[in-house]
Amino acid sequence: MDDPGPERNFGFLVHDVARLMRVAYDRRARALGLTRSQWWVLNHLYFNQGITQSALADLLDVEKPTLGRLLDRLEAKGWVERRADPRDRRARRVRLTGEVQGLMRSVRVIASDLRLAALDGLEEAERRRFIDLLLVVKANLMRINGNGHGGWVGPGAAPHGGDDDRASVA
Repeated sequence: MDDPGPERNFGFLVHDVARLMRVAYDRRARALGLTRSQWWVLNHLYFNQGITQSALADLLDVEKPTLGRLLDRLEAKGWVERRADPRDRRARRVRLTGEVQGLMRSVRVIASDLRLAALDGLEEAERRRFIDLLLVVKANLMRINGNGHGGWVGPGAAPHGGDDDRASVA
């Protein structure tokens, strides 16, 4: 395969698209008073209610002390709570609270609107095919990396040991 320039290089393109999505989302989420770290944690918790703090750090690819400090701030705002794991007294499970549900609805609307805008000009079948192809690439990279989840678990996947009583926020 020829070595394309950065505008057609798969790695550059995926990285740049992800960067542009983060920048656009940051701008929209800033109006809600959220930092990138905060909305990233809240979104992962939305899809993984009851995940252990340790598993969440792995999922986010951050050091445990860094996540602990971030969770301290989110807990002080009343947005998350940490509970002892009934099966492992060393583990703490993290959940969103009812206090953050209105904010999460806003976050999900922003994300949905951004996804629609980003995919503007693609037919519905093209959008589904695009996502299907990204899932194949993700599965290949997970296999190459030899890891079980490779990051974002997402809807439809079993939470990391938690029960799935996540609040509906559309």
